[in-house]
Amino acid sequence: MILDSLDVSQDAFETGTGWEIKPEGACKGDVCIPLPSPPEAGRVDVESIADQMGLPLVGDPERSVWALGPESVGARTLLSAQAPELRLPDLNGNQFTLSSLRGSKVVMVAWSPY
Repeated sequence: MILDSLDVSQDAFETGTGWEIKPEGACKGDVCIPLPSPPEAGRVDVESIADQMGLPLVGDPERSVWALGPESVGARTLLSAQAPELRLPDLNGNQFTLSSLRGSKVVMVAWSPY
């Protein structure tokens, strides 16, 4: 979400991030993050809520522009710990699906030559 101010309407925050502000906190789907100081009067202090939710926020105050990032792997706001379905050929050319390992612990290593 690109911003020209760190004070936005609750509607703009919800539309831009997908997080809905409710009495129980910031919610997306079945996930709710309790907010120690929820927004008041329909306004959101983006800097405060980004800190409370663990959302990345970077900006250039001189130019009045900020970018609020989505929930991330390192933050506490993951929507689930479920990996997406991957379908790749194995060393013998047979199709392998990540879901075939469901219920097992898996370590994934990725490499790219470029």
